[in-house]
Amino acid sequence: MPPPPAPAKPSVTELIKNPTKVVLCTNMVGPGEVDDELEPEIKEECEGKYGEISTVKIIELNNVPESDAVRIFLEFKRVESAIKALVDLNGRYFGGREVAARFFSLEKFEKGNLS
Repeated sequence: MPPPPAPAKPSVTELIKNPTKVVLCTNMVGPGEVDDELEPEIKEECEGKYGEISTVKIIELNNVPESDAVRIFLEFKRVESAIKALVDLNGRYFGGREVAARFFSLEKFEKGNLS
């Protein structure tokens, strides 16, 4: 019996229905690949393309699929910047990995509830 089909990826239209100022990127790098230069590198590139960023926060989780282990949170100053970033980053290849981007609750982000 063949394996079940992979779940369909949400369309950009679906992804931007409830925008926030926080974009969560996963699968940009793998576990153990986070270094001191990743955060400033991401901030510089994203600010140049999308707009001013208030905060970049990178966390690494255990006991989750590899593609979800490193979570990169980008808090933009404006929702419009976050929308541009999400549309551009979602599905983009970075270091051979397909990035998944989605909006993340500003309230959860501010409370530090990032898992």
